[in-house]
Amino acid sequence: MPGLQRRFIRIVDSHTCGEPTRVVIDGAPDLGPGPLAERLEVFKSRFDDFRSAVVNEPRGSDAMVGALLCEPATPSCEAGVIFFNNIGYLGMCGHGTIGLVVTLSYMNRIKPGLHQIETPVGIVEANLHDDGQVTVANVPSYRAAAGVMVDVRGYGSIRGDVAWGGNWFFVVEDHGQQLKIDNVERLTDFCWQIREALRQSGVAGDNGQEIDHIELSEPSDRAGVDSRNFVLCPGKAYDRSPCGTGTSARMACLYADGRLAEGQIWRQEGILGSIFEGSIRIVGDRIHPSVKGSAFIVAEGSLVLDERDPFCFGIRK
Repeated sequence: MPGLQRRFIRIVDSHTCGEPTRVVIDGAPDLGPGPLAERLEVFKSRFDDFRSAVVNEPRGSDAMVGALLCEPATPSCEAGVIFFNNIGYLGMCGHGTIGLVVTLSYMNRIKPGLHQIETPVGIVEANLHDDGQVTVANVPSYRAAAGVMVDVRGYGSIRGDVAWGGNWFFVVEDHGQQLKIDNVERLTDFCWQIREALRQSGVAGDNGQEIDHIELSEPSDRAGVDSRNFVLCPGKAYDRSPCGTGTSARMACLYADGRLAEGQIWRQEGILGSIFEGSIRIVGDRIHPSVKGSAFIVAEGSLVLDERDPFCFGIRK
């Protein structure tokens, strides 16, 4: 048809322990050559419709995490990446980094070994193992506040820890909920009410940053597995994986309580039963977490943006 405008976005889809990642490898807007944090601000302010087009329905889903593959600003890095989801942007994404590394391997851009990946919140190191698993050395993590009480509508007083693992988390152990897949609707409501209570009470991360991830934790009933979790992400979608940044935040809390030693393996089960293996290194007074998991390629192709389509840039909520 004369004058018809279509755009094509090349993507590779994977899942990490059940949680999807969509890596954009071509067709993205030009964000400029600056640091990833600056390019993220350009993405937010000028190209948010692109974010929505890639991950929201009808092409994506609430659970989909996008990963915009960028040229790194730091020469030592193999790649740069900006993570995003159905409502906005993520500083760091553990499962997404594992998915990105497996995607780069699938594209024959990297081989097994150590690789540095630049994110808006810092450089992370990823080890692609010979068996295809990936260990991500995450950004330094820490507990910012312990035993914070909030009054949650419909559930009463809830106590948790505020922690940073690349995103801000409220980590709750004493919650009285059943962390099972058939209880997802109640768990989602419970976590959403906690998030609202945190906002209304003025509980925030450093410099007033919003706590936009809620993590419920309990002991696992599986032999050799330390814990089971449920993590509600910012767009009101639960993490299908055990959550890499959530595992990092949880390990920071455990270390602060004297319940996790340097080098000790922490096996974290997600709501689907998949497992991440975590551990920490202490450098000075900083906690450096690592998370190991597996990702699998599930699709590759092109997204088509057709200007005649009323939902060309996604269905926004």
